[in-house]
Amino acid sequence: MRGVFITLEGPDGSGKSTQAALLADRLQQNGWPVLLTREPGGTAVGLQLRKILLGPDNQLAVMTEVLLMAADRAQHVEEVIGPALENNMIVICDRYVDSSLAYQGFGLLGDISQVKAINEVAIRGLWPDLTILLDVQPAVGLRRHGLHSGRAKGVGLDRIEQRNLDFHQRVRDGYHQLQSMYKERFALIDTTLLEIETVAQRLWEIVVQRLGIEIR
Repeated sequence: MRGVFITLEGPDGSGKSTQAALLADRLQQNGWPVLLTREPGGTAVGLQLRKILLGPDNQLAVMTEVLLMAADRAQHVEEVIGPALENNMIVICDRYVDSSLAYQGFGLLGDISQVKAINEVAIRGLWPDLTILLDVQPAVGLRRHGLHSGRAKGVGLDRIEQRNLDFHQRVRDGYHQLQSMYKERFALIDTTLLEIETVAQRLWEIVVQRLGIEIR
């Protein structure tokens, strides 16, 4: 028996990192062994790749971005995620393969076939047991990151966050397509108008119900 693999996905500003941490804390408080991690950058090698991928001054070809994301993920699965699941832990990952399908596939290439094929090699069949899609309207999400209407570039935004609103809308639409494609593992929460505590409670209820986790 292996552990449980939960991923949190969504457009920028949807609250993934906050909700991943809250979920990890709540599971730990209930006595479950939890590993909280993220992509890109879940390993020492991944941290170096993250600097390249997200550095606002870096100019990357689309396929360079696709391959570097997959390289980060391959290292992450080998070094962190796989061993934790073998040790029967609950792994919570802030972004995983669906981010590449949404951002590089739908967002940049307009198609996910190449990105999916590359990432299937990288993850070696390790798909999540449950993916929580935290949805948000792109303008709202970017505003949460400090990018306001009419500004060409937000201070402190990374290379991907700085892309235009049309790109972020394609990403959001792509996530909705992924939800339709993988209905058995996706659950959606629209965070656009919800408080953090409300989102956290809905997320908790989904995890308990979908995975049959007992409250200790």
